[in-house]
Amino acid sequence: MSKFPTPSLDPPKSEMAFFPQMTTSLPSESGEFRRVLWTGLYSQLVLMTVPVGGDIGDEVHTVDQILTFTSGTGLATIGGKDQPVKAGDLIIVPAGTQHQFVNKGPTPLILYTVYSPAEHKPTSVHKTKEQGDKEEEDGIDEAPEWATKSKAENEKLGRVKGE
Repeated sequence: MSKFPTPSLDPPKSEMAFFPQMTTSLPSESGEFRRVLWTGLYSQLVLMTVPVGGDIGDEVHTVDQILTFTSGTGLATIGGKDQPVKAGDLIIVPAGTQHQFVNKGPTPLILYTVYSPAEHKPTSVHKTKEQGDKEEEDGIDEAPEWATKSKAENEKLGRVKGE
């Protein structure tokens, strides 16, 4: 049995999603460059493995991103500022900010990231950066329409209860 549940393309159910050992051994179970684990109405959890000598690509998102490093060493460049990173470190990249992460160590740089709102298709698994880049360019790896709704829209649709 896979350690990773099969994500759904449907809006999330109102139930817990549990990922044991997320800050220790679980991320190293995935050797893929990118694996979406869970997509909610307002956020998305993704595992990433950056190979030795690799990087995620210099990019800017329209969403916020929080990255937690679980293994390896690297260099983060955020808005032109360099910051060495290692297991246990967390970096926040505000929406609209240039960023790049480069593996600088002898082992894969492994992290999990939370996008808010979602950035990728809920079922995306990219074996390599090149595959991920191509699917993004081809419009295949896109956040679902239901993950782009406002709080008011989700209340109206009955997906969340207002206070």
